Amino acid sequence: MSGACKLAMLARSRLILSSSPKSAASLLVLPRRGLSTAAGAAGSEHPGVPKVNFWEDPMHPSKWKRDQFVIVYTAGFGLLSYGAYKYYFEDKYKDKNQEMQQNAGQRTR
Repeated sequence: MSGACKLAMLARSRLILSSSPKSAASLLVLPRRGLSTAAGAAGSEHPGVPKVNFWEDPMHPSKWKRDQFVIVYTAGFGLLSYGAYKYYFEDKYKDKNQEMQQNAGQRTR
């Protein structure tokens, strides 16, 4: 057991011994889950498939760490959106640029 758990158990037992019998019974019923994440388990992954960095196993996204999964897929969606934007709108700008250059060449003559 970690030191925090031992300290919590000691404080709980002292509180039970020093209180009246009626309140001692209610203290025994109270849940003790408050310190269940105190030993560094807060925010950690649940047991199961071990999570790895995305560059260690790029072909299996189910094994990636959650925050890296979000970053990679958000960046991929951004690149896909930017590529679609460039594909659909580049021709319009290219045509306008060529027209402007032709018009500028005609004006100087």
